[in-house]
Amino acid sequence: MIYSFDAYVTAALFDRAGRAAFALGDGTVRFEKEDGYVTVEAHQGAVLAAAVHPSGRGVITGGDDGRVVWSRVEGDEVAATLIAEVKGRWIEHVAASAASGLIAFTAGKEAHVRDAADPKFLRVFSHDKTVSGLAFDPKGRRLATAGYGGVSLWWAKIEGQKPQVMKWAGSHIAVIFSPDGKFLVSSMQESQLHGWRLADGKDMRMGGYPAKIKSFAFFDKGNLMVTAGANGAVVWPFAGASGPMGKEAAEIGFSRDSMVVQVAGVETLPVAVAGQDNGKIWGAHMRSGRIDTLKAEKGAAISSLAVSADGSRLAWGDEDGEAGIIAIPAMDTRF
Repeated sequence: MIYSFDAYVTAALFDRAGRAAFALGDGTVRFEKEDGYVTVEAHQGAVLAAAVHPSGRGVITGGDDGRVVWSRVEGDEVAATLIAEVKGRWIEHVAASAASGLIAFTAGKEAHVRDAADPKFLRVFSHDKTVSGLAFDPKGRRLATAGYGGVSLWWAKIEGQKPQVMKWAGSHIAVIFSPDGKFLVSSMQESQLHGWRLADGKDMRMGGYPAKIKSFAFFDKGNLMVTAGANGAVVWPFAGASGPMGKEAAEIGFSRDSMVVQVAGVETLPVAVAGQDNGKIWGAHMRSGRIDTLKAEKGAAISSLAVSADGSRLAWGDEDGEAGIIAIPAMDTRF
């Protein structure tokens, strides 16, 4: 299935039912259906960020109109619910936790938390600098916010607290927890990663990248993490108590004339997917070393990738508004 949306694809996602959704720069969210797609008019402006709703039904989007909206398909109808609005601010990052039912989003120097089950619940965590990324831990109880000078850790439901700050000089632009909750990794403006082991706060440099790391993802039951930012996909080992500490990353799928700009992984398998700045997409099995082309046609840079929970389908979008869904047969035996 190929779509031409004529708007930048901010995010490609799969909801819990396995339905693909595409959040676009024209303010809409498009949900796949058998004969095409249905459209939700979510924002008066561009969608800047998206995440799957905690319920697994539909997606949460943040826009340059200051609105946070829940878009979904209910039966034969589409629906859009306003979750929050911060006038005069761009909502550049959103996160959601199925485990806790919480939703988080950024608005300038603030991180906001809402509860999908309680419209009255509201927490606002203020920072000295702009919040440039956020993520929930696996249980959805702690919220990590990235910014200048490090990453702050907040208890998502507690008011009046001081965060635990994981310090490292420089500008941190994105953050992710390992699936077991033992490690925290941030992407930096300086074209490197930085990580911390949360049990003791020990930190680790994860450098050597020629470009900014715009995308990273855990896969293989959390044993591996794949990142963009190089001519191939960079894979870090996270198995064991020390994770990547003292270990080297592997680079796979190296290409002299293109860069990997987006990555995704199959949660239960050692399979990583990489999207390049020339529009091509490939997948690699880390045990066998086999690499297969999933999208051979060149085009605009891939802007988003997502693998369905069962590993059977890939959703992708690019900077020019082209998008698609690729059926992937039995990745554990195909590669």
